[in-house]
Amino acid sequence: MKVHFELKLIPYEEMESIIPLIIQLNLGKLPEETLKSRLKDMLKMGGYQCIGVYDNNQLIACCGFWVLNKLYAGKHLEPDNVFVETNYRSAGVGELMMNWLFDYAKSIDCVGVEVNCYRHNEKGKKFWERQGFEALGYHMIKKFD
Repeated sequence: MKVHFELKLIPYEEMESIIPLIIQLNLGKLPEETLKSRLKDMLKMGGYQCIGVYDNNQLIACCGFWVLNKLYAGKHLEPDNVFVETNYRSAGVGELMMNWLFDYAKSIDCVGVEVNCYRHNEKGKKFWERQGFEALGYHMIKKFD
């Protein structure tokens, strides 16, 4: 039996539906209310979009993205908060999302796609490499108390 997934752009008014997946992505380290507040702020800023993959109307994967323009990279698309439910990994869901993103990026004249991957996420790193990404440097963060 062939599985059929539906991929669609998630409307802003339904964007909170990604929160349960993002909680899993962050290994439960960020409280739901914090994530909701941050998402609300991101949407207010404008530019953040998200695609979702559904199996029988249930959200099983998400991939947020920004279109950015940086001196070193030019106009590019940046996937953000990419997550696939455990039971659906290795079923082509991630590749489905990336193919959509690559096509979309090309259609709006992006010169490429740039992604950040958590250091501990070895499977994620391998996924990105299979999609044609290569490490350019380190993504570093300094948090203020």
